[in-house]
Order: sequence, then C-alpha cells, then structure tokens
Amino acid sequence: MSEYEVRRGHQDNISPEKLKAHMQDVFGSVETKGDRFVSSYGALKELRAWQGAKNLLCVETEMDPSVDDEVAQRTIKAYNTFLERATGYTAKERGKRAQKKAKQGK
Repeated sequence: MSEYEVRRGHQDNISPEKLKAHMQDVFGSVETKGDRFVSSYGALKELRAWQGAKNLLCVETEMDPSVDDEVAQRTIKAYNTFLERATGYTAKERGKRAQKKAKQGK
C-alpha cells in the first residue's frame, strides 16, 4: 500500500465523490467495495483507492508484468494523471517529497 500526501487546498479531491469521479475520468469504470474504489486499466489488474487518515490518499495496486511496453507506458501515464488530480502534486514533486522523507528517516 502506498500513502500519498495531499497538497494544501486539495483535500476535497480525495473526498469519496471526487475520488470516484477522478478514477472514472482516468481509468473508465469504477466499482465501490466498502469504503474503497476499485478499477482496472492496462497493466493495472486492480487499483484500490480510498481516503486515509490525516488527509492521505491510500492506494493499493496489483500489476500485470506480462503486458507490452506500449500498454505499460500508457498505464504509468494514466496512474500519474490520477495521482496528480487527486493529490495536487506532479510525479516529479511526489518523487522529491519521497526522497526528502527518506533522508529524514520517516
């Protein structure tokens, strides 16, 4: 499971209604299972997303490693688009924040 910080002012983006809408826009179909939203797309066999504690976006993924390169690239692009819409951080910003936390030992 991965937890992503949400940019200040973007907390509404991970409310259940908006999170489901973001997933539908990016991945197509979305199912609701309990408090989690489930979708699949390209190399993502299953992606589960929900709002965690302290306004964190929680995401679990199950990947299919046997897809070709084109599908893998499309999947990565869609996943990053979804995370950017939900958290307000670009892939580059998320990477920098993760490196900073790793250096601090968190």
